Amino acid sequence: MAELRPIAPAFVVPGPSGVAVRDRLKHLAPADDEVLRLVGAHLGALASADLKTRCADGLEHSTGTWAARKRELTAHSSARWAGAITKASHDQWALARRGQDDHIRDLQAAIAMITCRLSLPVGKKGTRKEPGGYRSAREWFAKSRRLHLLQDRLQRRRADQQAGRVRVVRGGKRLARARHHLEAAGLTEAEWRQSWEAERWFLTADGESGKRYGNETIRITPDGQVSIKLPAPLAHHANAPHGRYVLACRVAFAHRRNEWADRIEANRAVAYRIHLDAARDRWYITASWQILAAPAVPMPTALAYGVIGVDTNADHLAAWRLDTHGNPIGNPRRFPYDLSGNAEHRDAQVRHALTRLLHWARACGVNAIAIEDLDFQAEKTREKHGRRKRFRRLISGMPTSRLRARLTSMADQSGIAIIAADPAYTSKWGAQHWQKPLTTKTRTTTRHDAAAVAIGRRAQGHPIRRRTAPPPAHQSDEQGHRTIQAGPQALGREGPRPRIPGPRTRSVPPGRGANAGDRNAQHRSERSAEHVQLMLSP
Repeated sequence: MAELRPIAPAFVVPGPSGVAVRDRLKHLAPADDEVLRLVGAHLGALASADLKTRCADGLEHSTGTWAARKRELTAHSSARWAGAITKASHDQWALARRGQDDHIRDLQAAIAMITCRLSLPVGKKGTRKEPGGYRSAREWFAKSRRLHLLQDRLQRRRADQQAGRVRVVRGGKRLARARHHLEAAGLTEAEWRQSWEAERWFLTADGESGKRYGNETIRITPDGQVSIKLPAPLAHHANAPHGRYVLACRVAFAHRRNEWADRIEANRAVAYRIHLDAARDRWYITASWQILAAPAVPMPTALAYGVIGVDTNADHLAAWRLDTHGNPIGNPRRFPYDLSGNAEHRDAQVRHALTRLLHWARACGVNAIAIEDLDFQAEKTREKHGRRKRFRRLISGMPTSRLRARLTSMADQSGIAIIAADPAYTSKWGAQHWQKPLTTKTRTTTRHDAAAVAIGRRAQGHPIRRRTAPPPAHQSDEQGHRTIQAGPQALGREGPRPRIPGPRTRSVPPGRGANAGDRNAQHRSERSAEHVQLMLSP
């Protein structure tokens, strides 16, 4: 029998530490649009040059080199614009560095897997824990060539890592590659050029506590007036004192407006980012600020009114409500989403599905949602799953990180706790113990619905299986209660069934009526010892 891996305990996911809200800049004047484009292009060129300098410094970066870069940028913009640009360059370099480390680990894992399988005889069967040999000599030869390719790639990545070299594309690698495949991307050269330039613009200003309305560079007043501190070379476009340009439009953040208004009236830091959606030709502004993470809710408090187990899939969320004893209540729910299309469409689909899930949880009166603690970063490589292309596409399409981040942020405002449970064997054991019992003539229970029940039970601390085995000595309740649907602390768990009101008939089913708890009132071939003793007594 294969040894099972240990199951990690469930935990309450901590709340978000930041907030971001967005609004559209409507009714912009032609002069406003021109100024935004000029400022974005000018600061974007400075950001590109600064990122190039930062990548060239590599591991030699120091406080002195950062100060020199900032002084050079200040002469062409302002001190605050220069600080925002250098900070963005540092963050971009650090992100590329982390991605480089992850890529090296993936290459090492792939090389180790291929080396192991090449050392085995061709056609040897594998097990759950150990891989087998390749199926044919042709596949063995192809994998030996791929091994040399991965080793050469790993050597180059290690050399870049030691030298501090990273590869970054401002504007995005996907959009850069689309330039050579315009027909497949559905773009013309002019449309691509407009999107490329818009992605490389820079209109981001960090907040600063103690300053007026929390930001001196991009300022928004409580009544929604937006003004921008122009860089020094563009100061002649100012229409307000102190080199500022006031836009003709007004903004009103519909989501979290009160929180945003409280922060700017208290002069607390709020960061802003202005960006252009080139496809729609619309300007947007995003406000973001940090918040203190709410203290984690104790597990017993979160599970006081049951839980909703959610199974994450590539195209839908399967959910089922469970009571405090781990029993499914009602019918399962399914919340579909479509992850095809661009990133904004995928994100909107995930938000819509999570919104319906949270609305259902509030309607049920449940304070907790249990999800799987999924992480497919090391589980979707072609070397691990081989020819299982369909399964690789399935796990690659699951929005695990995006869904968990979105759900945590949205649930924090709803007062619903998110519980992360270990995903080990939930689909397999859920289908084994729950799919058939929950299937009726009017309800077809899928494997995903059964997995949702398993996830919810694991979050509650219950075993996934429905019933424990009888005692080994004899089949009685002497050694403890057989079932695990109710714990010993549940009152009345072994008492008679409640009497169902209504007219009595000649055929009363067992376990009902006034004698439901009397063993001698049942149809049994034997009498209890107490009843026999009473009959023999004079």
